Amino acid sequence: MFQLSDLIVFVHIVDVRGISGAARTLNMPKSSVSRALSRLEESVGTGLIERSTRHLRLTDAGHILIKHARRILDDVSEAENALDGFIGKPAGDLHVNVPFTFATGLLATMLPEFMRNYPQVRVVLKVENRLIDLPVEKADVTIRIGPLVDSELIARRLATFELWACASPAYLANQSKVGRSADLLQHTLISHADCPELWSFNSSEHGLEQIEVRAGTVIPEPQVLKTMLINHAGIGLLPDFHARDAIRNKTLVRLLPQCEGRKLEVHALYPSHRSLSAKVRVFIDDLTTHLSSSAEPEP
Repeated sequence: MFQLSDLIVFVHIVDVRGISGAARTLNMPKSSVSRALSRLEESVGTGLIERSTRHLRLTDAGHILIKHARRILDDVSEAENALDGFIGKPAGDLHVNVPFTFATGLLATMLPEFMRNYPQVRVVLKVENRLIDLPVEKADVTIRIGPLVDSELIARRLATFELWACASPAYLANQSKVGRSADLLQHTLISHADCPELWSFNSSEHGLEQIEVRAGTVIPEPQVLKTMLINHAGIGLLPDFHARDAIRNKTLVRLLPQCEGRKLEVHALYPSHRSLSAKVRVFIDDLTTHLSSSAEPEP
């Protein structure tokens, strides 16, 4: 008789292609992962994985079992989600993976009320910018800003934000005026990426205008860029939700306010199970509401 916990370990070993990687993903000792695999192989009566110092390969029996193991775990997850929705009370651990910019700019202000409303949900936040493989890594939902890669995940658009060109009043005091997008090229511009990039501005008077910004100083993280701009480093593009408070308290100025900047979409991604768990559903719904209320007019 197979143990469900051993099947979970087996699937993770295959997905991350190693016992050490599975141990890290599952937060288990490597010895426990090895014992789980040995128990499973003993139950089957043959080896499931051929191991070497460099490679991991499924045996014929392993190829057969992995298909059934995935189906079993998917059915278990489906049952949990269905019961969760039936009971109607969000509860349990909610693993959320989110980029740093979004975590500090918006999510941190939403979570206190969410925690008060759903005390049975324990939020486990992981903050990182890299793309992750949700079926492999432990995450119920991940939030990402910008273009999405093709995947089998369900993507729900949460909000659309805009990039604003910003600088401090002190920096602008001793510099030439910015009336059109081309005027920005006479200034110290801070890039997001270490390569030429296009800054886009759209207005009713001049239509779409783009300037090519050559990489000088490169700051990919908006929260760091915001601090630098407040300290008179030059001009950079900030997401509107990061810039609003600084513009309101006059530590930053929005340039070309008559123009629309490039738009960024924010999506919630989650596995394509047939039933969405109550804890994920209420989290996404509350986050959507919070983002809608955060989209205030420009100060």
